[in-house]
Amino acid sequence: MENLISLVNKIQRACTALGDHGEANALPTLWDALPAIAVVGGQSSGKSSVLESVVGKDFLPRGSGIVTRRPLVLQLHKISEGSREYAEFLHIPRKRFTDFAAVRKEISDETDRETGRSKQISSVPIHLSIFSPMVVNLTLIDLPGLTKVAVDGQSENIVQDIENMVRSYIEKPNCIILAVSPANQDLATSDAIKISREVDPTGERTLGVLTKIDLMDKGTDAVEILEGKSYRLKFPWVGVVNRSQQDINKNVDMIAARRREREYFATTPEYKHLAHRMGSEHLAKMLSKHLETVIKSKIPGIQSLISKTVSDLETELSRLGKPIAADAGGKLYSIMEICRIFDQIYKEHLDGVRPGGDKIYNVFDNQLPAALKRLQFDKQLSMENIRKLITEADGYQPHLIAPEQGYRRLIESTLVTIRGPAEAAVDAVHSLLKDLVHKAINETLELRQYPGLRVEVTNAAIESLERMRDESKKATLLLVDMESGYLTVDFFRKLPQDVEKGGNPSHSIFDRYNDSYLRRIGTTVLAYVNMVCAGLRNSIPKSVVYCQVREAKRSLLDHFFTDLGKMEQKRLSSLLNEDPAVMERRAALAKRLELYRAAQAEIDSVAWSK
Repeated sequence: MENLISLVNKIQRACTALGDHGEANALPTLWDALPAIAVVGGQSSGKSSVLESVVGKDFLPRGSGIVTRRPLVLQLHKISEGSREYAEFLHIPRKRFTDFAAVRKEISDETDRETGRSKQISSVPIHLSIFSPMVVNLTLIDLPGLTKVAVDGQSENIVQDIENMVRSYIEKPNCIILAVSPANQDLATSDAIKISREVDPTGERTLGVLTKIDLMDKGTDAVEILEGKSYRLKFPWVGVVNRSQQDINKNVDMIAARRREREYFATTPEYKHLAHRMGSEHLAKMLSKHLETVIKSKIPGIQSLISKTVSDLETELSRLGKPIAADAGGKLYSIMEICRIFDQIYKEHLDGVRPGGDKIYNVFDNQLPAALKRLQFDKQLSMENIRKLITEADGYQPHLIAPEQGYRRLIESTLVTIRGPAEAAVDAVHSLLKDLVHKAINETLELRQYPGLRVEVTNAAIESLERMRDESKKATLLLVDMESGYLTVDFFRKLPQDVEKGGNPSHSIFDRYNDSYLRRIGTTVLAYVNMVCAGLRNSIPKSVVYCQVREAKRSLLDHFFTDLGKMEQKRLSSLLNEDPAVMERRAALAKRLELYRAAQAEIDSVAWSK
């Protein structure tokens, strides 16, 4: 199913373009979930020659020592017959190489750009795509050759560094290991087999390639290895015959080299019976078929990873918020929309959809009654104070029947103490409304995106609440003052009248102010004040709700909206200033999400068509 492998290649190219690809110590990504073949072998094992034979092109740097100093991610794309073959590098987008000698030079130059002209290595991969009618769809990763000794110009740690780099690729469960070993060396000392066995002890992911069969000592052969007798792998060994150094020097092309290879296995008596599954052409087809099988088996896991990643990316993008509009109208609309969301959340707190509004009722039902109850009327209605106020109110002319002016002064001086609890109720509700502003601000996710707008909305809401508090305080204290300004006549009409005790002119002025008489006045005033308190206990909450809670729900940000309409564009833009790091992350996540959604759609379509 070449379409399936082509699809994986396409997704891998998109991953690498976005930086969403596997490297040493990288977190699991879509790249890691997609099967690929890593080519592993010791230095001078013929690894590069095997790759060139599979591709059918001479394109890899050659030389002594460590030639491959960076991972090379090689993607082969089969194109229609008659099309011109070409190569592309990820680091030089839109440039096509038709001269493969230039490809070899660019690999060397790009390696030097990363490592310098030293013999050091780098884990940063080079990504190369080759498009040709002569290849099969395949992804191969050429890794630096394993070595046992550091040479001049290399760090002492290079042996371990190379091994760690190789392991970082082949330890991944979706990596297929192509272990390349030379036939003219003891297989027991093969670096490729040793490290492959360590990371894949069951051999489920390992494919063995035996090179340099034609260079074995006379009288020896590799039949037992190729037949799986001396060292068995789950999958059959493939033997290849690479071009000799003399062939390379003479520029013998790959077509001729492949023909010679076929002839070698077909005519050599020891390998004649194995010829049908030997050679680089068979290796390429076998790798493509094996990769196809592995991809099919991994599709459910890939789908699961993509679905989870899409969900995670959508959540993260939602948390970061929408991008900022470019024009003034768009900015104004964005600000208004964010403010509308905040305002709705604030109303939900007041209406009980979200917690917090119930505390306002607690002010009316508990705090205000308790404060009224705690008022100390004893001082105002002490015998001494009653006598003083009654006497002062009478002036030079003692009252004739009832001390009306004295009553008024006593009631007024007592009622004025209710102003304290009334103001406290206004302030308590104001404090709660402010707390709800901060809660709603924190719960408006869009405001986290724009610190400047967050501060402005908070300040505007608090300023509005302060204006409402001032209006509420005036209205509420006016209720108390009204009770002092006009007494309820019916209350006094219903009191029993005692003419003698009310003031018989025959009594002396001093009898009129005896304790019994003054106590009765105090009792009457206290009854009236308690009646007024009962009424204010109901009317004060109504005033507070009308002036503060109702207005907060109705017009919390009205002044801010008015100011917004007058703002210059520069000031408007400053409200939507955003951390550049957040903007970059949002753009990167959006591109990655687009990649994963496209991959999801294409993989799902392939899965359904199976």
